[in-house]
Amino acid sequence: MKHVKLPVSFCVVLALTLAFIGCTKPPETEKQAAKAAMDAAISAGADKYAIAGLDDAKKIWDTAESQMKEKKYEEAKKSYIDATTAFKKATMDARKKAAAEQANAALATLEELWKNVEVAAKKMEKKLKYKGTWKTDAEAISEGLERAKEMIATNPSQAKDKLDDLKIMVMKWENTLKEMAAAPGKPKAAKKEKK
Repeated sequence: MKHVKLPVSFCVVLALTLAFIGCTKPPETEKQAAKAAMDAAISAGADKYAIAGLDDAKKIWDTAESQMKEKKYEEAKKSYIDATTAFKKATMDARKKAAAEQANAALATLEELWKNVEVAAKKMEKKLKYKGTWKTDAEAISEGLERAKEMIATNPSQAKDKLDDLKIMVMKWENTLKEMAAAPGKPKAAKKEKK
């Protein structure tokens, strides 16, 4: 009787093991999520702005693909999840670097424009109608440009928004100064003709 129980128990364990292995399915959901994250990273410019992060994520992806071929589905599932996380990080890094590049370009353009407006205001200092407002706005713009420079490293999107606001002020003064320059001066008294 003892001899019969052992082989039956062994067969039951073997059958359960085979059933469990047979039920393990490829991690298609995780693979699709990782593929979507990879596509998003590439769309965000990770191949330009986050090359190292993208390469690391692709290595994890390649490992997952290799595990899938070997039918190591549990390991592949974990690798696909890790790849998804790595691709998402590369996406965030790429977006931040792209925003910083855009903010730096906007800053350079705005600084040049502001320099030209300051030169024009200095030339028209005597004709300047709004000296108090000019002085207040000029200080605010100069300080704003400095703050935007500092913000680019930590929060480039917010820096870009600040630069957009400053650009409105600079453009207002540029237009005001152009209008003042185009306005005719005080009419000179007409000379009386000698008879």
